[in-house]
Amino acid sequence: MRDRRIIEEIFFKWLMRFAVLIVAASLALILGTVIVKGLPAMNLSMVTKTSRHGFYLGGEGGVLNAILGSLALALGATAVAAVVAFPIVLYMNLYTKKGSRFATFARFSLDVLFGVPSIVYGAFGFTIMLFFGMRASLLSGIITVAFLELPIIARAIDEVMRLIPTELKEASYSLGATKFETGTKVIVRQAFPGILTGILIGLGRGIGDAASVMFTAGFTDSIPTSLWRPVATLPLTIFGLLGNTIPEVRERAYASAFVLTVLILLISLTARLASRKFSRHVIK
Repeated sequence: MRDRRIIEEIFFKWLMRFAVLIVAASLALILGTVIVKGLPAMNLSMVTKTSRHGFYLGGEGGVLNAILGSLALALGATAVAAVVAFPIVLYMNLYTKKGSRFATFARFSLDVLFGVPSIVYGAFGFTIMLFFGMRASLLSGIITVAFLELPIIARAIDEVMRLIPTELKEASYSLGATKFETGTKVIVRQAFPGILTGILIGLGRGIGDAASVMFTAGFTDSIPTSLWRPVATLPLTIFGLLGNTIPEVRERAYASAFVLTVLILLISLTARLASRKFSRHVIK
């Protein structure tokens, strides 16, 4: 019996190591592919110049308009999603009782929205545009991506807040604090590292999504200057470049993919560093 347990322990230990190796190898393979294939086209012009009419035919230019467009769209959508998600999560964790049907239904709804494909959000955003007579623009893209990010950010923050000890809330109530004061001054302070991480995860998802903005954000060679004008994004730029038959243009697609990957890696590193920095305020 003891030998069997030892064999099981060794087997599952090596199984977990193999799983970690697969994840690390996948990341290395993705980075290696975009670097090797995109390096020939990677130069300063790619990140300092906007795309021109001949850019997609091998002419001069870069993807600065797509970089700034992706950042503007993702930051705007993340801000909107976070502002909507925070009160929802605060209400579920402070103003509802344990096992509340409303909280259970709200979490179930968020889980369903979490699993909805991004192309469905794109179709929904396009329907909203038609209903209100809007054109493809930065604002339309922000609204659509905000719907996409909302369940991601809300569930991430919710899971963090549910880990806050009940005793901490009761101690705050015993000192005369209201539920709102407890939530904003005690719970948020304790959950802040997780809240920030959840918001940055949503930002990373928003900046890398293509399907949800395909019909809502449009495309332009110009740098975004207005909420009411179309905006270029890196995912759609990569999609357009990769479908070209000119080898040089396809290399630019991989160079653009490298830029997008670097942006997402920077967001992930920022989330990790911020989580460590603010964790010192958390009661363990």
